[in-house]
Amino acid sequence: MKQYLNLYKEELLNNVIPFWEKNSPDKSNGGYFTCLDQFGRVYDTDKFVWLQARQVWMFAMLYDQVKPNKQWLDFAKSGAAFLIKHGRDKNGDFYFSLNQKGNPLVQPYNIFSDCFAAMAFAALNKVAPCEEYAEIALKTFENILKRKDNPKGFYNKTFPGTRNLKSFALPMILSNLTLEMETLLEEDKVKSLVPGVIHEVMEVFLQEQSGLILENVNTDGSFSDSYEGRLTSPGHAIEAMWFMLDLSQKYKDDSLCQKAIATGLKTLEYGWDKEYGGIYYFLDILGHPSEKLEWNQKLWWVHLETLVFLSKAYAITGNNECLQWFNKIHDYTWKHFKDPDSPEWFGYLDRYGKVQLPLKGGKWKGCFHVPRGLFQVWKSLEKIK
Repeated sequence: MKQYLNLYKEELLNNVIPFWEKNSPDKSNGGYFTCLDQFGRVYDTDKFVWLQARQVWMFAMLYDQVKPNKQWLDFAKSGAAFLIKHGRDKNGDFYFSLNQKGNPLVQPYNIFSDCFAAMAFAALNKVAPCEEYAEIALKTFENILKRKDNPKGFYNKTFPGTRNLKSFALPMILSNLTLEMETLLEEDKVKSLVPGVIHEVMEVFLQEQSGLILENVNTDGSFSDSYEGRLTSPGHAIEAMWFMLDLSQKYKDDSLCQKAIATGLKTLEYGWDKEYGGIYYFLDILGHPSEKLEWNQKLWWVHLETLVFLSKAYAITGNNECLQWFNKIHDYTWKHFKDPDSPEWFGYLDRYGKVQLPLKGGKWKGCFHVPRGLFQVWKSLEKIK
């Protein structure tokens, strides 16, 4: 596995990051373009707030963890300035999308805009301390905690009282976001939050009988035999397991570490397409037809997050099953998602591994999963003796 170290490092620093530095800045209005075609040309100018925030976080993190490159810091600051000026409504909630000039397009119904904004401003404050950055990060985090039981608020389209479900996505994100916020939060605050998110991920959404994580459960934690309740997302589950691995190492919790590895491997075996290769996007836990028409697509982030999980698990434990799976996922991912003709990676394949959309960025794909995945794998491989 160690032989891959330079491959991941060089792909990150020589190809992927320069692609976003060159093609994404909006030099007229501020912020970043994320709708980039195969060769980096802008094909749509709308700006999606969670992707703006993810890119701020990415360049602040690189400045902190790789090298103090002033260009990276300035790049992060430019995105933050755009978000400060345009990103929030009067209540401090972050919009979902803006037009090129920063006028709001879609209301702040999506709490993940806030999650990644808090993450971005906390990371930027760490490398460029600023009262405004810290205040935005903390206020946004507090807003997230206030909204966590009803994230969409009055934007929620479900009828109340008939089938009340809660989603895995938010506790999953909080398990990572809490650590990202650590430099700004009091130690007691972190210690009070972490056990709750671990419990939600590993005991509420993790189904004991199957060993798999559900995307939605009833508010009391029980199984809902419905389209939403039967839904599983192997990529979400595996990504959450590397968050659990990070928490297990921070708090020296070996039982959490072992349970996370077992869950991740179980999910990978379950989610792997044994006929054509790659990891399914969605599955129905009872084997019924999925409500998601894109259920059998193969997506970039699912495979990169799986490589992060496997590299971390192997670096911590030397588990041979993790090594075997890493080699298998690495081969599939680099063969199918890496573009041989232009930097950055494809995002969307059909079941058979054929590229469906040659874009490098859009409404859902930005400067995040590819560079973060490459960075995380590189750093995990450095720890292998």
